Amino acid sequence: MNYLIPFLILITIVVFIHEYGHYYFAKRYGVGITDFSIGFGREIFGWNDSSGTRWKICWIPLGGYVKFFGDRNVFSQSENSEIINKYNENERKKLFILKPLYQRSLIVFAGPLANFILAILIFTIINLFVGKDVTPAIIEEVQNDSPAYKAGMLKNDKILSINQKNIESVLQVSSIINTSVSEEIEFELLRNNNKIILLVKPNFSDSKDALGNSVKKRIVGIRLAPPNGEFVKQPLGPAQALYHSVNEVWFVSVTSLRYLGSMLTGSSDTSQLGGPIRIAKITGQVAEYGIIPFLSVMAYISISLGLINLFPIPMLDGGHLMFYFFEKILGRPLKQKTQESFFRIGLFVLVFLMFFATFNDLKDLGLF
Repeated sequence: MNYLIPFLILITIVVFIHEYGHYYFAKRYGVGITDFSIGFGREIFGWNDSSGTRWKICWIPLGGYVKFFGDRNVFSQSENSEIINKYNENERKKLFILKPLYQRSLIVFAGPLANFILAILIFTIINLFVGKDVTPAIIEEVQNDSPAYKAGMLKNDKILSINQKNIESVLQVSSIINTSVSEEIEFELLRNNNKIILLVKPNFSDSKDALGNSVKKRIVGIRLAPPNGEFVKQPLGPAQALYHSVNEVWFVSVTSLRYLGSMLTGSSDTSQLGGPIRIAKITGQVAEYGIIPFLSVMAYISISLGLINLFPIPMLDGGHLMFYFFEKILGRPLKQKTQESFFRIGLFVLVFLMFFATFNDLKDLGLF
């Protein structure tokens, strides 16, 4: 229960924001909405608003959906003459399928966009009221015969950048090293007021993260420590806080895509791909450290949800955007049978990923 409750709070907020993005733009463009659901399956409770939308909470809390007026299901349709003929002129104005292509595209894109905005908002609040960590990344120790030692790193070297990514905090170093997909990692160091560049080929090691979870880490063999043992937090002004928040969302998105790409090519460890069980575990662990770490995890999960939904896989928002792209190029929607074939492929891919991620989660718990 210590893990379940924080997870349910986090996933409910993130999913609600995602679906509200769809809902907001749909309402803006006059699309009728019959259902706004958090979760799938049987309804636990719900209510109807003045416009006739059914707002409900369902038993399976691993997503949600907004159902548009006239849709036979939550997916967009391409051959709709039978549907259109069922409605009068006023009702047709509320049909999603009759809206211009740019409006449909914005409605679909608005879900992932809302997730990115939520992450930016969370990071901005943290930067404003808690502050951004600006502790310099100074090397306290270089282990003998380690990759860093062989590359020529020394104690008291200050890390300025890793793979051309500026290091603004000691807390960035580990995450950038472990999300690197290159065989060698480029370090820019400051030594005796001189800048030097070293290439380090990391080792791989089974290790534990800060929460005690098993991970496969890239090890370069350095130990960092904040000066006087204290981290330096610097509250930022509104403009700076927003800038760094947008930059963080961009960095996480690009890094995630590179890491996923390296998984597909077999150059990265696929065991780190987790699903709902691992997310619930990490959420519960982080929640024990307070509201700020919990909000930070919420921001990262929100980025992940927005990013995944933009993948060009049918059944995801990116799949619909892919269909709209074809519609723009061809001057007409893809035929219904073609869409259904794509949906079957998308369903297979999603089910495979779900089972693969769940297997990793169960293996992480020691059940395999």
